[in-house]
Amino acid sequence: MNIPAELRYTTSHEWARLEADGSVTVGITDHAQELLGDLVFVELPEADKALAAGENAAVLESVKAAADVYAPVSGKVAARNEALSDAPEQINQDAYAAWLFRLVPANPAEFGQLLDAAGYKALVNAET
Repeated sequence: MNIPAELRYTTSHEWARLEADGSVTVGITDHAQELLGDLVFVELPEADKALAAGENAAVLESVKAAADVYAPVSGKVAARNEALSDAPEQINQDAYAAWLFRLVPANPAEFGQLLDAAGYKALVNAET
């Protein structure tokens, strides 16, 4: 199971990376993309949209099911990975390279409340 130590995680299987400029890049975990299967559609949040931590931010559709992606922290959408609109399979190829959106956090302290790699691994192991 691929769980990079430098990232933070949510209990709903999103990963978050704190960038040098203070923004937070968000994607889904390798575990989540495995559960979903082959992705065929991605609906990303609108730029400048304000999101609360835990709020539905994006939708992923696979050949198996549709899944919501939640904001790991509160903030405003600063960027979207537009390349995924034409090639959602990039998430299946490398879930940690194929980020979905980037947030400017409203409360940077929320990032520290996310799970670390060990906590996320324990969560996944408890689910299986």
